[in-house]
Amino acid sequence: MVGVETVEPMNLFQVWLEEAHETEVNDPTAMTLATVSAAGAPSARMVLLKEADDRGFVFYTNTESRKGAELDASRQAALVFHWKSLRRQVRVTGLTERVSEDEADTYFATRARGSQIGAWASDQSRPLEGRFTLEKRVAKFAAKFGTGAVPRPSHWTGYRVVPREIEFWRDKPFRLHERVVYTRIGSGEWKKGNIYP
Repeated sequence: MVGVETVEPMNLFQVWLEEAHETEVNDPTAMTLATVSAAGAPSARMVLLKEADDRGFVFYTNTESRKGAELDASRQAALVFHWKSLRRQVRVTGLTERVSEDEADTYFATRARGSQIGAWASDQSRPLEGRFTLEKRVAKFAAKFGTGAVPRPSHWTGYRVVPREIEFWRDKPFRLHERVVYTRIGSGEWKKGNIYP
């Protein structure tokens, strides 16, 4: 295992994520995404990480959903990965940006057909009269696209959280946990520090 003392934060994150893929039973890429409303109220939900590299952490969603609206308004976001099997967590804070149209198209094309149609059928975060209404919308879009390719809806894209701070937390005996924080101080440069548990 690579120690927190020897690598850059994104390299360390990749190592921890690979280890989570080996030990987590369900969704090792699941992360809590926290956003903030115009009134300053926090809102959190689980989403799935689809890409992580030196540019940041990417997930996909409906831009007209509550999270999409809040991200477009404030650009502020926080992420938390919790890998119970490893007794570790990673916290990320930063600003968001939308991925390019090409990136969104490329990822959308890899999704299961049902998920592609679901992106068209769901008015995410808006009131729903009942399950039958959603099922009718699914049937409508399934018929519309038939057996052809399903294009990406314009209201569905990816967001990249560009980290300004990443904290790595590891469980230690007597609740004297290890917490190492990397803070971005320039383009690609990080300042590393330790904080009390």
